[in-house]
Order: sequence, then structure tokens, then C-alpha cells
Amino acid sequence: MGLDDLHAQLLHILQHKQITTLFQPILNLREGSIHGYEALSRGPSDSSLHVPEALFRAAGYLGLTTALDLACVEAALENFAAQDLPGRVFVNLSPATLLAVEAISDRLNGLIHAAGLAPARVVLELTETAPGFDYAALRRITESLHASGVRIAMDDLGEGFSSLRLWSELKPAYVKIDKHFIDGIHQDPHKLEFVRSIQQIAEGVGAHLIGEGVELASQLSIVRDLGIRYAQGYFIGRPGALPARLPSPEAERCLNSARVGVFPGTMANSTGQVRATALLMQAPCVSPETPAEEVLDLMLANPALDAIAVVDDGRPVGIIHRAVLMDRFIRLYSRELYGRRPSRSFMDPEPLVVDQGTLIHDLSELVVRKGKQAFTSGFIITADGRYAGMGSGFDLMRALTELQIVAARYANPLTGLPGNVPIQQHIERLLAAGASFVAVYADLNAFKPYNDVYGFRRGDDMIALLGGILVEMAQAELDFVGHIGGDDFVVLFQSPDWEARCHRILQRFDESAPQFYSESHRAAGGYTSENRRGELEFHPLVSLALGAVSIDPVGYHSYHEVARAAAEAKRMAKRSASSALFVDRRRGPHAQAT
Repeated sequence: MGLDDLHAQLLHILQHKQITTLFQPILNLREGSIHGYEALSRGPSDSSLHVPEALFRAAGYLGLTTALDLACVEAALENFAAQDLPGRVFVNLSPATLLAVEAISDRLNGLIHAAGLAPARVVLELTETAPGFDYAALRRITESLHASGVRIAMDDLGEGFSSLRLWSELKPAYVKIDKHFIDGIHQDPHKLEFVRSIQQIAEGVGAHLIGEGVELASQLSIVRDLGIRYAQGYFIGRPGALPARLPSPEAERCLNSARVGVFPGTMANSTGQVRATALLMQAPCVSPETPAEEVLDLMLANPALDAIAVVDDGRPVGIIHRAVLMDRFIRLYSRELYGRRPSRSFMDPEPLVVDQGTLIHDLSELVVRKGKQAFTSGFIITADGRYAGMGSGFDLMRALTELQIVAARYANPLTGLPGNVPIQQHIERLLAAGASFVAVYADLNAFKPYNDVYGFRRGDDMIALLGGILVEMAQAELDFVGHIGGDDFVVLFQSPDWEARCHRILQRFDESAPQFYSESHRAAGGYTSENRRGELEFHPLVSLALGAVSIDPVGYHSYHEVARAAAEAKRMAKRSASSALFVDRRRGPHAQAT
């Protein structure tokens, strides 16, 4: 196709508004609901400019990028409004276009108004750009848009070198993590650390992250467990002209499952399957126009109510706190002054609203962030975005306490480490998520003779020493340490340097254990005591055996297979006369069949 034909074809597309818009859902990981949609533009299906790369490359070559950008925004807004899609619409725009068009804020707000959308439902997604443009001018434009209600998102964080500068200058409400960092995050600890650092920055500056390119359940689990609020990708929903209004069933099952354990060794796992629906209380609600005196009478008739939800067409829009309303009506002539005023005059327009599927652990964090009012007056619980009832801070605290008691029931009383049940659950979660890890079985050699000579109290001290060394040498945010019982421990390593950590464990134990012996026994390298047959026998000082097995989820399907393999590796390690590590690198009982 010649240059003139290409130019004519692109002009025809722009003049006849032949831009097609596909929408890809963005999932709220805390509520399990669709937060909004990214608008993705295409040329006509029968055109050589159908593919976006070809369409925008041609526009750039012909100097029509600004015209194409605005045409895509207009088409996205019109199609989004025509379908009455829920949530927000994320539309892509280049910073160059924002700087090139005169009075661009008015132009964009005009397009939003023409589509019949509230500005607060529109998010401008700025793509990466080359350095050298006017950051100050761009900041003035985005501040003007923000003042009108439009929010700003920054696309593909990490893809280009200018992204952190753009984040710092524009202070966007949303930041999208480039799919490069999400791809393989469940298997790559380095990517995990990068994303964790990005999340910490976002929390510090009040931005929400969106993980792009989520294509596997294990990726979604990791993104969720890191505390990232939103995610987007084929696993959640594919782009479509008529997009899904609910996340994929696979994504819902993933969000409803227990946490995979990005933060193993903490109590967070014990709260993984308990959700806000367990706290749901049926409670009356009022409309924004309900007279305040009727709300007062409702509260007086229900002394247990600390707050009442304000609901408009089934959806919560505010909350009225008992203390606030009572403070108004306790004064002289208050009914005459305030009684007929609508309830919206007394409501808090920014209540804490959570979906009934919100995890208890996440809910506790939301309550803390919201502040004292959310704890004392409670929060609103919804089902599919519609009012379902109320939840109280007291019930939340009681539920968390009960969960911690249950978790403590399964902990080893000597070390406080997770016992057999949490160990099994953690292994099963890792296998279900398709995560690779290394199971290390730790056992003390010649420990029974030590107990016979020195007593159980000293034996417990040595066990506690080993538990402390294992915890110290594990990476808290990646690895899991469990205490099977007695002198048997398990470490589930996801740290890439797990083998070096094992050698440091052996070294630390050999350096620390001599403190538990008398000087004469240290000098002799052991002691004499009765063996199991009642005969005197010389026993060496206690040493440590570590049996490690690399767990490939393709080769292992159950907890029992992992446990058997780790026990066999431990048995091999115990053949050594001194502290030793044995590594079984076979791929498991099912590897040959795959």
C-alpha cells in the first residue's frame, strides 16, 4: 500500500468514526468485583489497520497521532456509556497529545459530558513517553483534569526509564505494573521482590496498583497476597466488545481459596478462608431523603445499632453514626431545627464498604486504615455491590481472636512454630498454586542419648536452639518453618539461595550446640550411656541432618508424596557421622509420566 492510500484509509477511519473498542475487565481483589474496564482500540476488522500496532504506527508516520488519540477516547467513552458498564473506564492517551491540544482539559471534559458519564468514572491512562518534554506543563494539565473529577493512571510501570519520574511528577491515582513483572512472579523471587518494593512505594504515596498480564491462578494469588488491590489479564477476563460483567469462574475460585503463602510463617494464613460474610448482621437502612427524625426514631428503637447505612437504589452511599446524630438532637429545639432535614445531611459520605467475600485479614487492615470510626460504628457489607447488612468492629476483633486461638492450637508448644496441620495445609497450597519449592526435613542425630544423659529440659533447650536457627536462616517473606514434633522440623524454601541457607544452618548449629555439653564431654567428643539394649555405648555429640528435596508441582501431586520424599532425603543425610545436607534433585514420582 502506497503512502497516499495509507493516508486516505486512515482519514476515512477518523472521519467516519470507524474505531472499534474492546473492553478488558479490571478486578478488585479485595471485593472480588469488577472495578472497571480498560478500553482497547482497534481499526476496522476488514482493514490492514485493524491491529493497534499498525494503526498507531501509521498515525505516527502520517502525523495524525493526536487526532487518532482523541478519536479513540471518544469511541471508548461512547461505547462504555452505551453498554452501561459498571465501574470506571480506563482510556489510553499519550502525554504528547495532552501537551499538543489547546485547552485539552476542556476538550476531554466535553467528550465525557457528551457521553453522559460522570468525570469521576473516567481514568486517563498515560502511556510511557520519551524524556525531554515539559513535565511542569503536563502536571498543570493533569491537576486541572483531577480537579474536574477525572483520575490519572500511569501505564506499564517498569517498561521504560522515565516511568518513576512520571509517577513522581504526576502523582497518579493508579499505577499499572508492566506484565513483564507479573509473568513468572510465582516462580521468580527477584520479580517478587521488585513488585513488593513497588507496592511499598504505592502505599507510601497513596496510589493503587494494577497488576497487568495475570494469566495464571498462581500469579493472581501472589498479586493478591502482596496486597495489590487490582489486577487485569486473560485469567480474569479477555478483551471483548461485550465484556464480562463478572470475573471468570477460575478467578473467583482463586480469590475464594486460602492464601498461597507469600508471607508464610505468619498468622495471615489462618484467616485465609474466613470472610466478611461471617460478620454480616441484618440491619435496617434508610434512603438519602429519609427525614432525620425518622432515622433518630429508628436508632432509639434499636439500641444495638451504632450506625445506619444510607442506601440509594440498593447501593450504599453513606453511613450515619449514632454519636453524630445524637449530638445534633440532644440540643434544645433540635427536632424542630433538624427533624425534617434529609438523612444525607447527617451522613458520612465515605463509609467503609466491603464485599461479603472480603477476607477477614484484609478487612482488619481496611478498618485500621479507615480509623477509629470504622471500628466503633462499624462498616457496610455488600453482595454484588448491593446493600446486605452491617458489620461491627467488635465482631471483627472477636473473629480474629478466635482464629488466632485456633492457629495457636496447631502450634508446637515448645517453639511456637506451626505444627503438622499448618505444615500440611501450606504444602497443599503451594502445590495447588503450581509453585516450585524445596522441602527440607531437619532432624537431630544421637538425640535420645543426649536426653538420657542431660535430661529433657536440656533436650528442650537444644530443640529450641534448632528452631531459632531455622527461623533466623529462613527468609521470613518467602520461606515457611514448621515443627513436626520432638527434634523434627520442616522448612519449605522458596528462597533462590536455599542451599546456601542450609549450609549456614549446619554451621550455626555446630557452632552453638557445644554450649549444651560439659567440658569433659566436649573434649571427648561424646559420652557413654546405655543404648536401647541396656548396654553401655559411646555416643557422639548431637549433629544435624538436613534432607532436601526439590518439589516440582508437575512431579508431586500431594502432601503425602512430598512428606515421603523429604523423609527419605533426611534418612540419607543421617548416614553421615557429622552434620550434613543431602539433596534429592529427582523430579518426583510422577515426573516420568509428564
